[in-house]
Amino acid sequence: MNSFIGTYECKADAKGRLMIPSVLKKQLSSALQDGFVLKRAVFQPCLELYPMSEWNEMMQKINKLNRFKKKNNDFIRRFTAGVKMVEVDSAGRLLIPKDLITFSGIKKEVVLASAVNIIEIWDKDKYEQAIDDAAEDFADLAEEVMGQEDEDNGIS
Repeated sequence: MNSFIGTYECKADAKGRLMIPSVLKKQLSSALQDGFVLKRAVFQPCLELYPMSEWNEMMQKINKLNRFKKKNNDFIRRFTAGVKMVEVDSAGRLLIPKDLITFSGIKKEVVLASAVNIIEIWDKDKYEQAIDDAAEDFADLAEEVMGQEDEDNGIS
């Protein structure tokens, strides 16, 4: 599993192309040949860029869902809505399809934010708003998510 680091700003051109910053491109180098999957995020108005290897792992998990349960079918349909295979071209640009530009509200200023094993692609204003909105609750969220007792030795 890749683990990406950093938050980067770039610009989208009129056709929806982003120039991937060189520092991020180096981190993505092992995935450049295999390509990527670009999809709508589940919880936020942003896009998620999956290296193909990460997407295949996710699909293995989703493929285990029982498709004779309506909620599973509904989830699969929503999760895969708007999914596109994309590549970084020889100039280091990523083309975002129009429907995903519309979903994410990306205009010109864009933020590429690492999210462990994927990259989130945000309109800059929406990213700043999401960070600001979460700032007050982050301490409580961090404690709830990460503040569990250490399972190995009882130390928290």
